[in-house]
Amino acid sequence: MSVVTRFAPSPTGYLHIGGARTALFNWLYARHTGGKFLLRIEDTDRVRSTEAAIHAIIDGMKWLGLDWDGEVVMQFARQARHAEVANQLLAEGKAYHCYCSPEELEEMRAAAKAAGKPVRYDGRWRDRDPKEARPNVKPVVRIKAPLTGSTTVTDEVQGKVEVANDTLDDMILLRSDGTPTYMLSVVVDDHDMDITHVIRGDDHFTNTFRQIMIYDAMGWKHPSFSHLPLIHGADGAKLSKRHGSLAVDAYREMGYLPEALCNYLMRLGWSHGDDEIISMAQAIQWFDLPQVGRSPSRFDFTKLDNLNGHYMREADDARLAKDVAERLGTVDAAAIDRIRRGMPGLKARAKTLKELAENAQLYVTTRPIQITEKAAALLTPEAKALLGKVAKALEADAAWTAASLEAAVRQISEQEKVKLGQIAQPLRAALTGSTTSPGIFEVMEILGRSECLGRLADVV
Repeated sequence: MSVVTRFAPSPTGYLHIGGARTALFNWLYARHTGGKFLLRIEDTDRVRSTEAAIHAIIDGMKWLGLDWDGEVVMQFARQARHAEVANQLLAEGKAYHCYCSPEELEEMRAAAKAAGKPVRYDGRWRDRDPKEARPNVKPVVRIKAPLTGSTTVTDEVQGKVEVANDTLDDMILLRSDGTPTYMLSVVVDDHDMDITHVIRGDDHFTNTFRQIMIYDAMGWKHPSFSHLPLIHGADGAKLSKRHGSLAVDAYREMGYLPEALCNYLMRLGWSHGDDEIISMAQAIQWFDLPQVGRSPSRFDFTKLDNLNGHYMREADDARLAKDVAERLGTVDAAAIDRIRRGMPGLKARAKTLKELAENAQLYVTTRPIQITEKAAALLTPEAKALLGKVAKALEADAAWTAASLEAAVRQISEQEKVKLGQIAQPLRAALTGSTTSPGIFEVMEILGRSECLGRLADVV
């Protein structure tokens, strides 16, 4: 059997972090088994679905590197097929028209709540003659749920779970306006797309037992089900925006690399021994469903930051320089080249691209540069006098390398009988506007003679 998985988000919102992990696990399992990974947009909620959300989902998938096979399937476009299946079940006596009014349904709900019972449809139109219906009432179509026995799902993550059939009601397949419900559409699409493995969050578990009724009524084979535990915050509470339940594009904006985010998400619920750094190639080789845990995982920004820092240090400098330049709003080739050359010193001190861009500002800022209050405090009259002597010495430096510049400054410190730091710290403040930076002589080499002497002149 060739494996076919799918990711089926609803475009009523953007691609959030939990959905991204679900997409990743489906993608990994398909690639691990040599199968197919399909993308379906479940846009049947026409009121809440938006084009912006559809574009954001697709853009987020592409940014994460989760490519799909074939064309994107739009669920709404398949409504006629969904209705066809419902009508087939009607013709075969496995579904029926229900003429309950909204008032009757509300009375049913109120009675169930008063009796302390689950709210469920009582099947009053299951075997009733449609001639008894009140005039001008448009019926819905309900499936005939099994009344006895039980339904068992052998989930590849959660294990065997059994539910008594008398807890399931005759759910609606077609609304009174003839439009199909989510439950029907999902099953028909999964069947028609030859989905072999449904991998989704365990908040869908109760839906599975209801959807199996449709599979059984149509005589279709069930796919394999795997329900992933949800992601919680670091405090163990349900994931919310304060924990990190944000759209994928928010993580992109915050400066996380896609490979770091994928590595982190795959470790939320799946493990391969004690391995923490796992490339996508390794994950494809190792990923399997039995290794997915049953307990909720906890989202931890500190771990994500550390992981992102690792991937930034491993990343190509030219790639990082391009991203940083975009964040800084510069397309100047010379500025981008300075960022690239300074990248080894910059990325060793940052954990996100946002931090990296902030640190790289010193290579693209225009004179006179802004100097922080803390850095300005280092620029005392005595320090400025020393910097004036440094500037004169540097004018004679023909090599202008980090080594030659350091030698020149050391010579000044010996001549003036001061420690190197008493010159290097004010020098850093004057050239970068800050008290922290990569090695100051490395910075000077990258900035170049003209820019360095100009910045020193502005201060002195």
